[in-house]
This record gives sequence, C-alpha cells and structure tokens, in this order.
Amino acid sequence: MPPQRATLLQVAQRAGVSRSTASFVLAGRHLDMRISDDARQRVLRAAQELDYRPNLMARSLRTKVTRTIALVSDTLASDPYAGKAINGALAAAVAHGHLLFIGETEGDPVVEERLIADFLDRQVDAFVYASMFTRYVRLPKQLKGHPVVLLNCLTRGARPAHHQIIPDELAAGWSAATTVLEAGHRSEIYLVGTPDEQVFAGRERMAGIREGLRAGGTGLAGTVACDWWPDSAYEAVAGSLTAGLRPRALICLNDRIALGAYQALREAGRRIPDDVSVLSFDDSDLAAWLRPQLTSISLPHYQLGWQAVEKLLGPQSDPAVLRLPMPVRRRASMAKPPVS
Repeated sequence: MPPQRATLLQVAQRAGVSRSTASFVLAGRHLDMRISDDARQRVLRAAQELDYRPNLMARSLRTKVTRTIALVSDTLASDPYAGKAINGALAAAVAHGHLLFIGETEGDPVVEERLIADFLDRQVDAFVYASMFTRYVRLPKQLKGHPVVLLNCLTRGARPAHHQIIPDELAAGWSAATTVLEAGHRSEIYLVGTPDEQVFAGRERMAGIREGLRAGGTGLAGTVACDWWPDSAYEAVAGSLTAGLRPRALICLNDRIALGAYQALREAGRRIPDDVSVLSFDDSDLAAWLRPQLTSISLPHYQLGWQAVEKLLGPQSDPAVLRLPMPVRRRASMAKPPVS
C-alpha cells in the first residue's frame, strides 16, 4: 500500500497553530491575514518535514478550478516533428502551474466526441483544439461555453469567437521570394509542387511567393507540378530536366518535395547550389540531413503550442487570429546564379 499522505491538520498540530492558520500560510495569504513570520516559518517547516502536499481534488471541489487544460488534436500529438507543438504547450502549462491532458482523435468525430466528454467529466478548466495541418474547422458543440484556443486551425467568420494561433504562411512565401532575390536570381525561378487551392499552406505560400517576386520586378518562370512527396517530386523534376528545363532556382513547397528534387538534380549532373539553388518550407529534420543542407523556412511548432496555452492562461484579450513568424533557416543550398 502507498504511504498515507500527511493532512493539513497534522501540519497545523506539528506547527502549533490552528488548521485555518496553516491553510492561510500554505495558500500564501499570511500577509493579508496578519499571521506572524514566526508562525509562518513553523508551518512551512512542518509541511516540509511531513512532505505535505495539498489534496488537489478536494481543492477543486471547493473552488471549481482544477488547474488542468486539455489539448484535443487530430494527429498532431503522434507526429515526431509537429509534436514540438505539444512540447511548447506543456512548457507553457507548467509555467502557469497547470497540468496538460492530451488526446488524439485521428480525425474520427465519434472518438472526438467521447474524448471531449471524458475531459469535461474530469472538469478541465479549458481546451486547446489543435490540427496537424492549418485548415478551417468547426468547433465541436460540446466546447460551447468553455474557454478554447485554436492551435493551427481557424473558424470561418468575420469576427473570431476564440483566439486562433497559426503560422504566417503568407509572410513565409514573401520570405522565400526575398531569399531567392537576395541571392541574385532574377530569371529561371521555378516552383516545385502543386499549390492546391484547398490546402491553406499551399495557397498562402503561393500568394506570398508571387507577391514577393513581383515586388522584386520578376516572377516565376513556371511550375513543376507534383504531389507533396519525394517520389512524385523526383519523377516530375527528372522528367522536366530530361525535357530540357534549365532552372537556376527551385522553390519547393515543402522539404519532402526538395528531397525528390535533390535526387533528380544529382542524377542529371546538376550541382546544388553551383548550378541550381534550392529553397524549401517547413524546416523539418530532413532539411539538416540533406547534403548540401537545405535552406528552409521554419514552421514554429513549439511557439504555436506555447502561444496557444499562453492565450488560455495569460492576461485576457479580445479574440483574434495570431499569425506567428516563420524564420528562414539559411543553409548551404542557396548561391548566386551561375554566369551564363
């Protein structure tokens, strides 16, 4: 059997004070209750000697506050890369003295309904509703009336009812264009990947790239269409090179596409970055593993998780969409264009 926990009454008896005095000291209310420093020190010493820990369940029944929050996601928690958002959320919860429960639905609405019901039965104080990919969502009806922050997802409507924390993909596209221009490229710049209008990240990245290049007095020479996976990118880039395409810079819509492009360029005898510069998005572990290391625009997963919990537990403010910056991780895949 586990050892019996010390009670507040035992702490009070050991310190030679009343139970209410011990309670006020341990709650940090010794000043407003005019408790002497000597009594305070005796209570603290007794609590330490008895290894006293407050009964949080009993406290929550009195205060209706459990100091717990729940993060409900589709597949965010189990992804090794995007899971950094969980790390950020955990760190912020600890900083505020809260416990974070994590539940994953794998996109199943039945599982989601049961999961939220379980969290509500446990009387969590608030929710983070998260998505693996940035997208528009409908909040479950069960969350109505409860404090909620959306992580990497949005609700439609002119006025958000909750804080919504997302990466600034539009500015990231602009940064991609600026990085290519700063390297000296003005022509033969190609996009690799199909910017599906239904995919939030692709649509926003594409808009930012176009705006950034237009501001620099140039534009894309074309698009090498492919799915967002290495094998599709390899086949598309290899086929284009065989057909005579001679790019000077490739902007890949994610790091997996860049991997396929690297393989196709290497097989065609095109050197990175001497012959072709390559830039990408996401800054996954893959970007640092490739040789040469890939310049990539980072998704701020940790910061997304931190800010979501901070908006829940920090100072109150009007609900808004918060776009977090995506920094450029400059590595060895970008260089000046070759001299013709």
